[in-house]
Amino acid sequence: VQLQASGGGLVQAGGSMRLSCAGSGRSFNGYNMGWFRQAPGKEREFVAAISWDGRITAYADSVKDRFTISRDNTKNTMYLQMDSLKPDDTAVYYCATSRGWNLRAADFGSWGQGTQVTVSS
Repeated sequence: VQLQASGGGLVQAGGSMRLSCAGSGRSFNGYNMGWFRQAPGKEREFVAAISWDGRITAYADSVKDRFTISRDNTKNTMYLQMDSLKPDDTAVYYCATSRGWNLRAADFGSWGQGTQVTVSS
C-alpha cells in the first residue's frame, strides 16, 4: 500500500488542524496505522496509532487529550485531528502501516511523504 499524508500548513498556537493519510495500491484494511512526526534536528517520534479495526488507539503523552486518531477503511483513509496546537507540535508528520503493535518507527512501513505542520506562537 502507498500512503500520502496531507492537510498540513501554518496555524497559530491554540488552533486546530486535521491531517489525512490516503492509501492507494491496495486496501490498508487489516493493517494497524500510525502517525509519527519529525522536527528539524530531532529523531522521528511516535504520535498516535490505531488498530486495524479502529477499536484500539494509543497516543504519545505529549499529544494525549489534544489529538484524535481515526480511520475510515471504506475510504482507505486515516485521520489525525489536532486541537490546542502548540509551537512544539511543529514538525513533518508522516503516516505508516504496521502488522504489530510495538509503536516504534522501526516496526512501521509503507511510509508516505510527510506533510509539514507549523504552529506559530
